[in-house]
Amino acid sequence: MKSVTIFGATGSVGQSAVDLIVRHPEDYDVVALTGGRNITQLAKDAVRLKAKVAVTCHDDLLNDLKSLLDGTGVEVAAGTTAIAEVAHRRADWTLSAIIGAAGLVPGLTALSHGTTLALANKESLVTAGPLLMQTAKDHGATILPVDSEHSAVFQALVGEEMDAVERIIITASGGAFRDWPVEKLAGATLAEASSHPNWDMGQRITIDSASMFNKGMELIETKEFFDVDPKMIEVLVHRESLVHALVGFTDGALMAHVGPPDMRHAIGYALHWPKRGNLPVERLDLAKIGRLSFEAPDPARYPALQIAADVMEMGGLAGAAFNAAKERALDLFIADKIGFLDMARIVSRVIDTMSARDGLQNAQITLENVMEIDALARVRAQEAMSELG
Repeated sequence: MKSVTIFGATGSVGQSAVDLIVRHPEDYDVVALTGGRNITQLAKDAVRLKAKVAVTCHDDLLNDLKSLLDGTGVEVAAGTTAIAEVAHRRADWTLSAIIGAAGLVPGLTALSHGTTLALANKESLVTAGPLLMQTAKDHGATILPVDSEHSAVFQALVGEEMDAVERIIITASGGAFRDWPVEKLAGATLAEASSHPNWDMGQRITIDSASMFNKGMELIETKEFFDVDPKMIEVLVHRESLVHALVGFTDGALMAHVGPPDMRHAIGYALHWPKRGNLPVERLDLAKIGRLSFEAPDPARYPALQIAADVMEMGGLAGAAFNAAKERALDLFIADKIGFLDMARIVSRVIDTMSARDGLQNAQITLENVMEIDALARVRAQEAMSELG
């Protein structure tokens, strides 16, 4: 029996993992589930998975969660400190699916047990990739990618030597505005940006898909996880979202990972690794699909990609500044304080300002430094908004 913990159990990735585990409860011992404000779902899953502890990150919901789980035998806690503490409870397999920089500390703590971290939290690699990878190495832990693109690359590399890799191509759906005239993007509304053509995801990741900030994050993740030259990494718009990534080799071959747009595939691969499980996902009918399309992303439509490329070249703590500025800019867009295109302008301005003033490139990547840059970049993003007028 495999012991498991899910950080971010009530989000879309966490719910996909719960769906896989609840189908075979006899195979898993659930140590902990954590979530946000959807405590009804958290409590329901804690009971049906027989979790030892359920934690919400919101202190004000502690009593409500206790009421929901009264008499069930499930331990209850609340707050970010409680989430950090529950990460100290050893599990064979931990899914890091918390959204944002808040996922970094629990992930690092889980790695200290020398077990397996299934990583869906993009921000961990973007903000502190070298720290995360070194922590895994120091403790003999394994990091398995759960982002569909990086899982696809990981699977395409099974049995291959990195010296033979010539390029890595990650795909993007193009998001909600892939067919919009570029000149119309400035007026895009929150509702329009929150509708994805292919995937059913949370609001924040859906907007990040429309701006392609999510793909910028994934570019940085690819560099950090696979330790490759940024110039080897490419992005292609693939509307069907069936080819998740391709790896090109020195002999000219391209290995593609093809699968349905279902997060349970990447999660299930990590859950059963190094074996493959029998997953409840769609089996593709390629004859019915007929064709797969690919196109280069338009730099004018997706400025986030160039910003991410610049961040990769800078290295150091530039990723931490990029992520924090992106998160703050997204907050401002959701709050209707800036326009859709202003997000990229703010992030670009923060990176430019901080690279000149705050020593992003040469600073040591420690947890303390990452957190300091994270906080500072959020302030710089607020300042950038004021400068935009």
